[in-house]
Amino acid sequence: MQHTVKALFFDVFGTLMDWRVSVAREARVSLEPLGHSLDWFALADAWRAEYQPAMEEIRSGRRPFSKLDTLHRENLERVLPRFGVSGLSEDVLAHLNLAWHRLAAWPDTAPGLVRLKRQYRIAPVSNGNISLMVDLARRNGLPWDAILGSEIAGSFKPQPRVYLAACAALDLPPVECMMVAAHSRDLAAAATHGLRTAHVARPNEHGEGRGEPAPTVPVDFAAADMEDLATKLGV
Repeated sequence: MQHTVKALFFDVFGTLMDWRVSVAREARVSLEPLGHSLDWFALADAWRAEYQPAMEEIRSGRRPFSKLDTLHRENLERVLPRFGVSGLSEDVLAHLNLAWHRLAAWPDTAPGLVRLKRQYRIAPVSNGNISLMVDLARRNGLPWDAILGSEIAGSFKPQPRVYLAACAALDLPPVECMMVAAHSRDLAAAATHGLRTAHVARPNEHGEGRGEPAPTVPVDFAAADMEDLATKLGV
């Protein structure tokens, strides 16, 4: 299979980035000096919980497409009052909202991608906007060949056009592309549209033991981490 697949597409939040620890850290750095003391992981979880409902408004056609940065800001303002946080300045809100641009990658992410790039074209196919993906790549040393995903397609996964627009951008048929993710739902959708699939285990994505240690759907490859995936793909 490694001789027919030419491009690897990657989910980013959770698969490549440890978003929960990173967002909790960034929230604390932003808010603790202002006198706020709260459960930083609970805030990260609550903010993330608004992610799918916000995107569903766009996927369903009830709202025009908006960048994830815009949705994150709306979600942040919805969540903060639940934690007793109010009256923040625009500068603080704007900086905190960009916490998603400052996520730290899992330790195996960058070395795994460097290996995979030797043999494959690699690109994120993320719900994150392009500026967000650029900032994460620069911060974490991710050697992308292109940045694809929601902003290219004008929609969010698992809508078919997100996967198919990524294939089209590289002038490849879906069968020559592989979606890599830590989320079985993402992989199931990609497979429905003809892409090959690889699952990367992130058992602690949502906290200790609160992630996917293995796929719950059929996949072409199941890997323990990104370096293991490179090994299994013969790189």
